[in-house]
Amino acid sequence: MKLKGALAPAAVLGAALAIGGSFLAVSPAYAAPPPQKLTRSVGLKLKAAQQDIQKGKFAAGLKLLDQASALPKQTPYSRHIATQLYVFAYEKTHNYAKLAPKLEQLSKDPYTSPAQKAQFTTSLAQIYYTLHDYPKAIQYGTEAIQKGWADAQMPILVGQAYYLQGNWRGTIQYEKGLIDAQIKQGQKPTKQSLQLVQSACQHLNDKPCLLNAIEQLVVYYPERQYWQYLIYKTLQTVKSDTNLLEAYRLAFDVGVMQEPHEFTNYAELAIEANDPGEAEAVLTKALQANVFTTASSKAKAERLLADAKQRAAKDLGGGLAVTAAAAARQPTGESDVRVGLAYLGYEKYAMAVHEFTQGIAKGGLQNPAEAHLLLGIAELKAGNKSAALQAFQGVKGNPTLQRLASLWSLRARSAA
Repeated sequence: MKLKGALAPAAVLGAALAIGGSFLAVSPAYAAPPPQKLTRSVGLKLKAAQQDIQKGKFAAGLKLLDQASALPKQTPYSRHIATQLYVFAYEKTHNYAKLAPKLEQLSKDPYTSPAQKAQFTTSLAQIYYTLHDYPKAIQYGTEAIQKGWADAQMPILVGQAYYLQGNWRGTIQYEKGLIDAQIKQGQKPTKQSLQLVQSACQHLNDKPCLLNAIEQLVVYYPERQYWQYLIYKTLQTVKSDTNLLEAYRLAFDVGVMQEPHEFTNYAELAIEANDPGEAEAVLTKALQANVFTTASSKAKAERLLADAKQRAAKDLGGGLAVTAAAAARQPTGESDVRVGLAYLGYEKYAMAVHEFTQGIAKGGLQNPAEAHLLLGIAELKAGNKSAALQAFQGVKGNPTLQRLASLWSLRARSAA
């Protein structure tokens, strides 16, 4: 183990030890108390211990240090010298269990400079973490962070110490503090912090906490596993084909659909909603990815694709333009929304936004929550993230669609 801030050989062994004199190992820039003279008996033992340690004879040197420490007429300075030698020897022999209390002692004595105390504090956090003494690792790590002595790795060490001691609430509180500070500073929270919160929430079986943690993960690290959890949890609340189509639309967009029946169900619902362009896009992608592994599932997908293409050809041949013109003359917005959905499927996002906006403004909609959701999706696809977020906020009255709108909002934030 390489300790940051550990005592360097020159700090101990490079100093001159004179019997009846002084052992100069303090920082010259630090106004330490004046070194005290050592008694002859103590000085001889310390000098002999120093010589053995310098030669790598650590067992012999440590034995002499024990003898020197047991002699009478010790002074704070003689103890300071002995502790320095103990620290160096224990570090070189990797005896961290004995190194830690000696380094604690050294960090508190009057001959240790503020710069050395900062170094020793960070080293103590590392040592106690290695020794699995997590409360002390947290104690010294937190002190180093609060006093500005720590590097970027220390907050990680402290968070892991909370987690490894099984302090789940402490882990969540600590890591959320780091996450909030990073977001406030315009930084991306570390994946490790977000995952520690997620895992701690799981250990507590705190479902709202877990949901919030995974939502933050999909914003900053939008990986398939996190989206899969959120979407399939939402699918459990679906009670209508309309809501199911919207759930499939998001699942497809974030790449979590994988079962053959999901793709064909999605395509069937899109065709029923007069959205053949979306059905064609979904089935084409699924067939290219060899999702359909059986002859029957592949045949069904190909039949649906042929139907979608036929309907799309009619729309793109002028039928949709006629329908849009007729919808514009209607007093209510239901037909406009249907036209907007078709344009969305054909990836004509600006036209879709126009139709949805027009339909919502007219009113008289059977499902205004879905219209606002579709408007948000079209705005997002068109690259208008702020407008998309505003539209998603307008989804009201349908709990499943409201939940999908919040997930699309996460999608918009992750895209940003």
